[in-house]
Amino acid sequence: MNDLTGFQRDLLYVIAGADRPSGQDVKEEVEQYYSAEINHGRLYPNLDTLVNNELVEKGQIDRRTNYYAITDAGEEEIHERREWENHYVEM
Repeated sequence: MNDLTGFQRDLLYVIAGADRPSGQDVKEEVEQYYSAEINHGRLYPNLDTLVNNELVEKGQIDRRTNYYAITDAGEEEIHERREWENHYVEM
C-alpha cells in the first residue's frame, strides 16, 4: 500500500467499508470526508489504479453504473497498514 497516494488509500477504505458501492457512492463519501467536491477526472483514474493493482474489483450494476468491491489482496493491504500504524500510534 506504500505505493498508493493518500487519496487512493481513502478510496480503498471507503470501498472496504461499504457493500459494493457505485462510483457515485464512493464519491459522495469521500466528498463528505474532504468537505470538498471531487471531480470525475480525479475519482475514476484513481479507482482504476486500485483495480489495476488488484486491490479492488470492478463490476457492472447496469450499463451506466459500476460497483467496486474490496479484494482479498485489498483487505490484506489494509490489515498490514493498520498494523504498521498501530506500531507508531496506539489509541
